Amino acid sequence: MPGDPVLSSSTGTVPAVTPVYPRGALSPIDRGQAASGAVASLQPPTDLWDRIRRGFAMPNLESELVTDREQWYSTRPDYIQRMTERSSKYLFHVVEELERRNMPTELALLPYIESAFNPQAVSSAKAAGMWQFMPATGKYFDLKQNAFRDDRRDVLASTRAALDYLQKLHGMFGDWHLALAAYNWGEGSVGRAIARNQKAGLGTGYLDLRMPDETRLYVPKLQAVKNIVANPQAFRTELPLIENHPYFQQVLITRDIDVALAARLADVSIDNFKALNPSAHRPVILAAGTPHILLPWNNATVFQRNFEAHTKGQYASWTAWTAPATLSVSDAARRVGMSEADLRGVNNIPPRMLIKAGSTLLVPRTATSGADVTSQVADNAQMTFSPEIITRRSTVKARKGETVASVAKRYNLSANSVAEWNEVGASAAFKAGQAVVVFLPVKMGNAVKATPRNGTTRIQAVSRPGPKTSRASPGRSTVKAIQRAPARKTAPVSKKR
Repeated sequence: MPGDPVLSSSTGTVPAVTPVYPRGALSPIDRGQAASGAVASLQPPTDLWDRIRRGFAMPNLESELVTDREQWYSTRPDYIQRMTERSSKYLFHVVEELERRNMPTELALLPYIESAFNPQAVSSAKAAGMWQFMPATGKYFDLKQNAFRDDRRDVLASTRAALDYLQKLHGMFGDWHLALAAYNWGEGSVGRAIARNQKAGLGTGYLDLRMPDETRLYVPKLQAVKNIVANPQAFRTELPLIENHPYFQQVLITRDIDVALAARLADVSIDNFKALNPSAHRPVILAAGTPHILLPWNNATVFQRNFEAHTKGQYASWTAWTAPATLSVSDAARRVGMSEADLRGVNNIPPRMLIKAGSTLLVPRTATSGADVTSQVADNAQMTFSPEIITRRSTVKARKGETVASVAKRYNLSANSVAEWNEVGASAAFKAGQAVVVFLPVKMGNAVKATPRNGTTRIQAVSRPGPKTSRASPGRSTVKAIQRAPARKTAPVSKKR
């Protein structure tokens, strides 16, 4: 950018600049002096690749691993073509942000290594987005993750967070290669590796440290892509033209709006809309939580004009509903007027789960629930589940002096349920040895049946299952659990962990 200080190619830091003032009278320069290279060119880069090349400021890494990765990429032209074409929507914004922060433009190529520039990428370790943030690290850098959006996939938010993190790591280690290693492996891991080498009197550079294979390949991969971008002809590679111009712009939305309607009002395909707004992983965008959407540059005005002129029907056909109690999916579906299959599908509810009290679900919007969703719900909504307990009809022998209440207590059941199953009153007593019908969890029933008989208890498992009575289990949620301890930031999609 004109007027911005230039990064030192050896350290990646901004050198001090001392202004130089001419002495004496000014005199014109001739054509030869002007062409000598002493005067900076005012001509902007012809395309984005040229702009990226001009901003390279990291020291080059030279190793056999770099050569190996160069060969890997250069022998896969179709892969490079798909990857670079996908990046064309996002690359200008990343470069702009790097230049604004005076950071090396090599870092604009990092999402090629992380996710092949796919904002929908999710690794087996649950890292998400084109910058591959783990849940805990995403929260640390203020990336919202709730029932309605995941900012780790958001193009603007995740880029801001990734560059914040990289700047933090560079400040810690004073070296871009070590910062990148920490981005992949974790700052604690890199710090401990440096400490080990210092104690052993060894070097502490990137190539000196002992690290996992994935991290050892990480910077060589980036260097290989950098080398290909710097000189594509040398690798017989053709990079697609990416204009040095913004691909998208932000557009304000003031109402909750269906994704399909927003795409139609903008005159863009659903796929293109989702590519620019990947954090909106539901069929509706909530204005209180996501007040801006991204649209192709020439479609933003079209959307604003059509949005203001839209009068046919509502903007959003979905709203948020909070479960008042722990419910089965079928019970919740009846309450909101949906089929169980539809409720499961739109909310991604796994099988054999109960919806815990306080969970926020997406449900059809009606005339009685026509208000837009509040910011409190849009920013904090979570869905939590507990395993559904399947029961089986069993019979136990009553002990001497046994009552409905004591049988219920022995098996952690409701006294009213025991009375109902045996068609007696809640205060009734049983005779010693009398068969008492109970419905027990399948695992519990099997465990008790396997216990050696001692004359006090016997369970007879019936071959046909009884009614599927369900109640909430104290077991922990299988969906809400998020890593709390500091975790390594990222896991490339290609790696299985």
